Amino acid sequence: MSSSAWGLLALFLGVLLVAAWPLGIWIARLSSGRLPGWMLRVEAPLFRLAGTSADQSMKWSHYALSLLAFNALGVLAVYALQRLQVWLPLNPAGMAAVTPDSAFNTAVSFVTNTNWQGYGGETTMSYLTQMLALAVQNFLSAATGIAVVFALFRGFAARSTSVIGNFWVDVTRITAWLLLPLSLVFAVFLVGQGVIQNFDTYKEVTTLETINYQVPKNGPDGQALKDDKGAPVMEDAKTDKQTLAMGPVASQEAIKMIGTNGGGFFNANSAHPYENPTALSNFFQMLVIFLIPAALCFAFGREVGDLRQGWAVLAAMTVMFVIAVAAIVPAEQVGNPLLTPLGVDQTASALQSGGNMEGKETRFGINASSLFAVITTAASCGAVIAMHDSFTPLGGMVPMVMMQLGEVVFGGVGTGLYGMLIFAILAVFIAGLMIGRTPEYLGKKIESHDMKLTSIAILVTPILVLAGTAIAVVAGAGQAGVANPGAHGFSEILYALSSAANNNGSAFAGLSANTPFYNTLLGLAMWLGRFGVIVPVLAIAGSLASKKRLPTTPGTMPTHGPLFVFLLIGTVLLVGLLNYVPALALGPVVEHLMLWPGR
Repeated sequence: MSSSAWGLLALFLGVLLVAAWPLGIWIARLSSGRLPGWMLRVEAPLFRLAGTSADQSMKWSHYALSLLAFNALGVLAVYALQRLQVWLPLNPAGMAAVTPDSAFNTAVSFVTNTNWQGYGGETTMSYLTQMLALAVQNFLSAATGIAVVFALFRGFAARSTSVIGNFWVDVTRITAWLLLPLSLVFAVFLVGQGVIQNFDTYKEVTTLETINYQVPKNGPDGQALKDDKGAPVMEDAKTDKQTLAMGPVASQEAIKMIGTNGGGFFNANSAHPYENPTALSNFFQMLVIFLIPAALCFAFGREVGDLRQGWAVLAAMTVMFVIAVAAIVPAEQVGNPLLTPLGVDQTASALQSGGNMEGKETRFGINASSLFAVITTAASCGAVIAMHDSFTPLGGMVPMVMMQLGEVVFGGVGTGLYGMLIFAILAVFIAGLMIGRTPEYLGKKIESHDMKLTSIAILVTPILVLAGTAIAVVAGAGQAGVANPGAHGFSEILYALSSAANNNGSAFAGLSANTPFYNTLLGLAMWLGRFGVIVPVLAIAGSLASKKRLPTTPGTMPTHGPLFVFLLIGTVLLVGLLNYVPALALGPVVEHLMLWPGR
């Protein structure tokens, strides 16, 4: 890994820590309800209108039912807007209604904070759908994830109570006092960098050069002509015109990154210059993806009364993140060995001096593209500035592994931290077994009921990923979407299911996934991967809240030092990754072994 790559990584982590610390203080105040008086006065009428109040707390089961009902209504609303957009306003390009299977997939995708997109945004969604359906869910799905981790905070901090907070109050406060202000500031910054924000019709412009291309030739009846072999007959064409999509992009781009959503206004996502025009905008987009997940670690330490606990979790996340970056950058810098015999840019080392630039923007280069790939998959974001499908086999395996760890290396807003805390519970349980003591974490006994729920939360996504991959590989409809048979095609399917079940949303886009089969399969994986984890986590929060907080004794295992950090990392790697080793061996590992011998 070059010195420039290390420098970029060090700068990123340094700025992140400086920005996340004060935000963590504010998030801790949001979680505990310690807000300024004027904010409380603004909230009160809204809560009365909704039939609740900040003083009403819920049991974990009531909290979970409220969350599920809220998100189910979100799916219905997003689905309806897509199906009806052809008759609704703010549709200057005349977008047709989205097909039922694609609308279902997209509705589940945005409600679950996955933002998987099997469509091109600028050719499928109207401005109204982008704003009222997709951008709104970017806020609400992010708020849902943070609300769950707030409930878990209270479970650890409580001293024998049956309640864990009020879902409606949590979602309102997170949206109004955290996500909206951050998004407003960041959207203004993005506009200053050149991200567009308008309601204009699409622009037809004259290009600097005439483009020559081929199109299918039609006969007198208007039908495409075919040759003796059944292939379409092509004819030459040329044009000096290009259509440029417009729209309210900056407002969606801001919450897309801050809420670790990832859904792009354009099909090219953050590689599009209208979404991410400069190196500075790219750096800050990477920064805000990790901003709330890092700040939540500091908030966690404050809420449980021990700042060292937050630092320990953050340290574990950071170590795994740095290892991932150190693995992906060299894999992309060496280039493709199959190009060497063709005489492509040979150097003294017989490798491409520019590295593997296929699928990467030249304005970002390998270092920034590789760093972004790790950040977006470590953080459950899914936004991309490079084509992950074009990475080298081992380079592409790194973002795949980041998702398969359970999206806990920083992870999504809220989801990353509660996922990591689930692994922390498992780590202290394993340590307790080794020394023959009843395991405790932050003064709460970890009992068999808690471990059953922990096991469910950890195993839900591997089951969905591996079972879904097996179904797609065997089913004819699943095989039909693979354009690259063999190890790489298997990797594309494995990546898609890993992305969906872990609510990331990025893709090895060589897989044609906008079909009824994949839209349904991935939609189910996204829904179960999201709420199949959230419900056990809320049940754990309720269980912990009901327990008395035990005093620290000389026999209590410390959970704030280097030993626990490495125990936590080992637990995540062993439990989170071992499920996928056979599948990874069949995909990226086999492809790597085939690539380097040149076969």
